[in-house]
Amino acid sequence: MAGLDRIDLELLAALADDPRVTIVALAENLGLSRNTIQARMARLEQTGIFQSYERSFSTDVLGFPLQAFVSIGVRQTELPRIINELARIPEVVQAHGLSGSIDLLARVACRDARHLFDTDARILSIEGVERTETSLAMGEVIPFRVAGLIGLARRES
Repeated sequence: MAGLDRIDLELLAALADDPRVTIVALAENLGLSRNTIQARMARLEQTGIFQSYERSFSTDVLGFPLQAFVSIGVRQTELPRIINELARIPEVVQAHGLSGSIDLLARVACRDARHLFDTDARILSIEGVERTETSLAMGEVIPFRVAGLIGLARRES
């Protein structure tokens, strides 16, 4: 469990419940001093547990309501360069490396079907990309979450 104690897990649970909570509120809610909370937050940050401080934005409101997942097969020897080129395509909002028959899974956001077609073509034009398969996202049914994992870790500690 990466050296997380009961207080760390309570702190993380509070942050998962309210990501905008202040240090003062955390201290009050957990019955700890502000300095203790700040020190633990700094230590937790050093562990790499906080993946991003970037705000999440609605791609719909930005004008890119069509979301799709593009499964990408590549020549393995060219994977690092392909990932770098994929990262230069602004419509690619996220990508994961996979095991199995598909090498990469990219999440893209586009204005409409034509824009998606053009984005797919740009991905396919990357040297070393051998094939793609695109699936439209019909809607997010379970958003990214970790509160359940924090709860499980708390029960197991």
